[in-house]
Amino acid sequence: MPPFPPAHLADAVLTVDLDAVAANWRYLRDLGRVAGRPVDCAAVLKADGYGLGAQPIAQRLFAEGCRHFFVAHADEGVALREAVPEAWICVLNGLPPGADADFVALGLVPALNDLGQVSAWRSAAQRYAQPLDAVVHLDTGMNRLGLAAEEAALLVNDRMRLRGLRLALLMSHLVSAEKPADPINRQQLERFRTFVSRMPGAPASLANSSGVFLGADFHFDLMRPGAALYGINPTPGAANPMRQAATLSARILQVRQIDAMSGVGYNHDWRSARPSRIAVVAAGYADGYMRVLGNRGEVVIDNHLARVVGRVSMDLLTVDVTDLPEASVRPGAFAELIGPHQTPDQIAEKAHTNGYEVLTSLGNRYHRAYVGAAP
Repeated sequence: MPPFPPAHLADAVLTVDLDAVAANWRYLRDLGRVAGRPVDCAAVLKADGYGLGAQPIAQRLFAEGCRHFFVAHADEGVALREAVPEAWICVLNGLPPGADADFVALGLVPALNDLGQVSAWRSAAQRYAQPLDAVVHLDTGMNRLGLAAEEAALLVNDRMRLRGLRLALLMSHLVSAEKPADPINRQQLERFRTFVSRMPGAPASLANSSGVFLGADFHFDLMRPGAALYGINPTPGAANPMRQAATLSARILQVRQIDAMSGVGYNHDWRSARPSRIAVVAAGYADGYMRVLGNRGEVVIDNHLARVVGRVSMDLLTVDVTDLPEASVRPGAFAELIGPHQTPDQIAEKAHTNGYEVLTSLGNRYHRAYVGAAP
């Protein structure tokens, strides 16, 4: 993990509730059990656990019984191996050229996204004279990573391409799982079912966070939730069934009294319509608080909402606290930027993005506190 500032030197604190992450994983896992057959539940920890810290999250989930983890980049897999030595770890971006020795030494499993990667991993198995786990990724409609239909047909018709490999998983990725009525979901399901039927004997995985809620047909043998573990709503338009896992608070550095028609911040993008009090808060776009939230975002101070006014600076926010009790707004007090009063999804709506970007944009300048660490 990168070095984070100690509490006494930090002007902002990111608190991660590992109990909430664990509860979310158990909830999703149990949805897979409703179908009456065993379905395992993995955890996707790419982008440093969606910005919240892959290593402590993996350790807590491993203690809960999670054994399968997915990351995006090879270096994420290397870092995660230190935290969970006994876990099964898949690298979704596949096998980088020249990385086979590291993968073999650390027991990392590449998602094989094309026949070139299949060949390279098979060659590694031959070179190291040992069978190696492999994940075969089929593109069923995303048109991103994964074997195209033509490559999949070649693999189905020539299973010898996998000689020396243990086929640990067949997987694909849903395009539009958060929209249950989108016909692409069923189209992808049928394409994946056909591929799985032609590659017998291997477990299969299709459901991401929202895919878990599409029903048992999408669960297969292993579900792969990511964002839902961290509190992002996997069912947009309906109540969020997940617990919130992150709270971000930043210190008030100064409170200023300004006259009516005074400008605040760069280019005076906001001017006061009346005499006002402005709180200066120690967070900015270098910390992942997006510039687009200028004149749009809100913070919570002592249970009171206060609007961000003026531009978001690199290191600072300016907040109109004119209507808040003076006793609540003082230098040294903290403003809640993310938390129970405003979730990542709610912030994302103001920023015209999604909760994924809100969390993964969080920087390294916060002190990090973890609640509910693994025993």
